[in-house]
This record gives sequence, structure tokens and C-alpha cells, in this order.
Amino acid sequence: MRAMIAEYDPKKKGVRNDLSDVVMVKYKVDPNEIPVEQQAGSTLPLMEIPGRDIEADEDYNPFEHRKLAHPTSDMDTLIHLLKGSLGSGILAMPMAFLNAGLYFGLVATFLIGGICTYCVHVLVKTSHDLCKRIQKPSLGFAETAETAFLSGPPSMHKFSRLAKALVNWFLVIDLLGCCCVYIVFVAKNVKQVVDYHAKDSEWFPHNMDVRIYMALLLPLLIAMNLIRNLKYLAPFSMIANLLVGTGMGITFYYLFQDIPSFSERQAFAGFDHLPTFFGTAIFALEGIGVVMPLENNMKTPTHFIGCPGVLNTGMFFVVSLYAFVGFFGYLKYGDKTSGSITINLPEDEVLGQSVKLMIAVAIFFTYSLQFYVPMDIIWRNVRHWFGARKNLAEYSIRIAIIILTLCIAIAIPNLGPFISLVGAVCLSFLGLIFPSIIEVVAFWDRPNGLGRFNWVLWKNLFLISFGILGFLTGSYVSILEIINSKE
Repeated sequence: MRAMIAEYDPKKKGVRNDLSDVVMVKYKVDPNEIPVEQQAGSTLPLMEIPGRDIEADEDYNPFEHRKLAHPTSDMDTLIHLLKGSLGSGILAMPMAFLNAGLYFGLVATFLIGGICTYCVHVLVKTSHDLCKRIQKPSLGFAETAETAFLSGPPSMHKFSRLAKALVNWFLVIDLLGCCCVYIVFVAKNVKQVVDYHAKDSEWFPHNMDVRIYMALLLPLLIAMNLIRNLKYLAPFSMIANLLVGTGMGITFYYLFQDIPSFSERQAFAGFDHLPTFFGTAIFALEGIGVVMPLENNMKTPTHFIGCPGVLNTGMFFVVSLYAFVGFFGYLKYGDKTSGSITINLPEDEVLGQSVKLMIAVAIFFTYSLQFYVPMDIIWRNVRHWFGARKNLAEYSIRIAIIILTLCIAIAIPNLGPFISLVGAVCLSFLGLIFPSIIEVVAFWDRPNGLGRFNWVLWKNLFLISFGILGFLTGSYVSILEIINSKE
């Protein structure tokens, strides 16, 4: 005797019964349709597993079914990609070159940039294929991970919710780690300017600990991050972009003054410093968290990973700019290179001080934008606990998380190793390991899914091994530097 399964039929607006000899699995339906009852707390309703015939999958074009109120053009998407990838990490690239060497750092930056870009290609292509299989217009990063495990080998289905949770929580840890870095960054730049002007002052304390400056930021951080609507943060984002652009222009002016000879800098810094370089470089280059939302909102999504394509064009510009700043920043300041290139700028010149303040204000505003995504993920997972007091609970959680990031920043005020640690831990997984695992699982039992001689499997095993090596060595070296730091 076979059990009956009740399933909602959106066309007939009723429930139909079907025999359970059809294998069932959880997938999302179109947002306009009413979701069926959830299984095991998943957000994905029950639906038939699509057939294994690839030709059948090709009949559905997910791009034709995307319903976007305000789709972005190729140029809009390129600008957003640059904005999402050109963060505070660019200011840490000279320190990355300090740990790699002048010429090795140049080659390695383009190599890591190429690998990161390729992994984004893998993630987006896999997402497109999964959209065809489940006939859904678009998928986010975490949804792609969950769907890959649900549509992969049957033995992988039970790990689908874990895969989604891991992606979400690594995104949360990564972005909150960036928020901690931003607090340290703002405090150190403001401290330099204040110390210079207060050195002869009798009423203002001179050379206060940087941790005090971090603590003083708390009321401002709380006030900014109680804004829940992203629309109201847009003007601050525009101001931040203008300040960063102006500040970087002045920074280039200083970098090209009295440039030392190339022979005065190390071509290769040694193998013991490479883990720190890897963590810093991948922290700077990896913008994978913004990729899927941008691609999902494009008017012509086929142009995103085409040739040359929005992704390739944007990442080539980003990697080139990062390599440029890293190369000439290390060439200019050598062994005195700081965790942020702005800290190296002259303290006794108005122009240098203005850059420190401009970048500090810009990064302070960027904190709110970075904070928005992890807070959204956390709140969506806990809001059902609070009943009618959701507003009070959300504001309380926001304040608690802000205080947490501040406490972590105060505990680890050494900017360089902190940046390397965040990159090694979070972005090794998000940028290298997760996309590779998702592709392997999604195509494991598809006809010729792993290619001739299983080259897709071997390629992804290499990327996973590279990511794990970077994670282990980068984390170990960064933690040791933090522990041994004299700051």
C-alpha cells in the first residue's frame, strides 16, 4: 500500500493528491505562488526531482522568467561590482607585497585574482544549471549550495540544509570580521591626526591608546546602524565613494614622489611570509558575496560571465588596480609599510592628514553597508522567536552585535594580522572551497558531468586543497602574529 501525498496546485488553486512513487525533494517555487507545507523546517517546498536527461533541462530558460522591477544594465552591474570589490582591502595591498616581495607579489596577485575570478565563474555557471533543473529564475549563493546538494547524489540530500547554513554563516563571519577591521582602521587613522594636533595641547590628552578611540566610536556606530532601511543608507554610500576616490587620488600623488630604486626592495620575501600574503590578498580581492545578487538583478545575465563579460572586465580592472597599489606602495615605503597605506602618509602635512580623515569617514559609512547583510541573515533566522516584540528584539540584537564587533576590534588592534586572519578563514571557504564543492556535488551523477577523465573533479580537488592550505597556514601564521604582537 502506497501513501498519498498532498500537494498544492497553484493553477487550480487547490490541493491535489498524488501517489508517493514519485521521488520528492524540497525546492522553492515562484515567489508569486503559494508555498506548500515545509518539510523539516526547510524554506524549500516539496517538488518532484527533475529528470536526469540534460536535454529536458535545456528547455527551460531561467533568464526569460525573471521578473525584475528595476533590472540593472551591464554598465550598472559593472559599477556595482567595482564598488563591491574595491573596499578597504586595496589599502592593505602594500602590506601584502611586503610579505611576498616586489616581483613575486605582482605575479602572485594576478594569479590569486585569476583563481578567485574563475571560482566565481564556477559558482555562477553552476547556479544557472541548477536554475534550469528546478525551473527557478534565480538562486542566491546559499540557495545554490542547498539546491546542489538536493539535486546531487541521493546520499548528499541530507546535507543540503547544512550546506546552506555554512554558506550563510561564513558570509556572516566574513562581513562582521570586515566590520571589526573597519573599526581598527578608522580608529588608527583618526588617532594619527589627533595625536599630531594635540601634541602641544595642555587640555587634550596626547597619544591616547587606540582602543580608547575605538570605544569612542560606539555611540556613532549604534546611531548609524539602527537605520534598518537600505534606502536611507544610499546617500552615505555615495559620500563614501567620493571620499575614497579623492583619498586614493591623493595617495597616488604621495606614492610617486621620490620613488626608490627597485633594487632596494626584496624580489621575494621568503616562504614563511607567504601565508600572510595569501590571507591579505584574498581578503582584498574576494568580492564573491556580492556576485550572485548582482547577476540575479541583471537585464542581460548572459553578459555577466561571457567573453569579455562584466565579471572578467570588472575583475581585470580590480586586480590590476590592487597590484598597482601594492607594487608602488611597497616600493615607496619598504619595510615601514603599515597595515593600511594611509597610515604611512605624512602626519605633518595637511594633504596627508586630509586623506586619513577622508578614508576614515568613508570606511565608517561603509561599516553600515557591510553590517546590513549579516544582520539581515541573522534576523531572518531568529525573528520567529520574539512574537509581538520584534522591533525591540531587532534593535537589541543590532546593538549587541555592534558591541561584539567593537570588543573583538579592541582585543585585536593589530590591523595587518587581523586582515590576514579574516581572509584566510572566511574567504578561503567562500571564494575557493565552497564553489568547488558545489560544482562537484551538482554534476556528480549527471551524464558526463565531470568531463573526460573526470577533469572537473581533479580541478576542483586542486582548488579545494589550495583553499584548505591557505586557510590552515594563513590562520596559523595570523594567530601567531596577533598573539606575539607588541601593540
